[in-house]
Amino acid sequence: MKDFHFESLHTPIQPLALVIDPNAFTAHAMDVGFPAPPQRRVTVRLQPGSLTENVEILKKAWAAIAPNQDFEYQFLDEALAQQYVQERRLGSIVQIASALSIFVACMGLFGLATLAVARRVKEIGIRKVLGASVGNVVMLLSKDFVILVFIALIIATPIAWWALDSWLQDFAYRVNMQWWVFAFAGVAAVLIALATVSFQAIRAALTNPVESLRSE
Repeated sequence: MKDFHFESLHTPIQPLALVIDPNAFTAHAMDVGFPAPPQRRVTVRLQPGSLTENVEILKKAWAAIAPNQDFEYQFLDEALAQQYVQERRLGSIVQIASALSIFVACMGLFGLATLAVARRVKEIGIRKVLGASVGNVVMLLSKDFVILVFIALIIATPIAWWALDSWLQDFAYRVNMQWWVFAFAGVAAVLIALATVSFQAIRAALTNPVESLRSE
């Protein structure tokens, strides 16, 4: 059969022999070194249905065949998942940290947008009196924040690329990083920033200029 992964993707595929009688195999393979002793296992494919009933059937069959040996079993999917516990834990930590970072960044952008609008209330009123549309005002207030996001992306993209590449080096078999992943993240960051800033920008653009210029 073709090579397949019986260990995690951290290690290269090693030689593997599947035999019915390990003793007969080792007796005729004196020139072969074994890093681990042969393991006697029986692999059973269960039909979909009640898992408890299937296990009980296997226990009874095992007791009839090998009454002096304990019945020990494990599920293949759980054994495979156990090999990637650290990656799953790291993924959960990254997801939580990313969510918190986005929340804090959005709160900061919202605060900066509120401050920018408060400082430019009269400017916005004058521009509206002179014929500026809502879109012009929103673009005026959002432009500076989008530029800051682009600067942050220029700084963060190489760092993220290096961090992911270093993490992937721990795997013997790994995927190649695609440029569109970082492009998608950049577009998402810009859209999130625009959505955060646009709330205050649209609110300021829809304000009656009479209210903002009343004191003049």
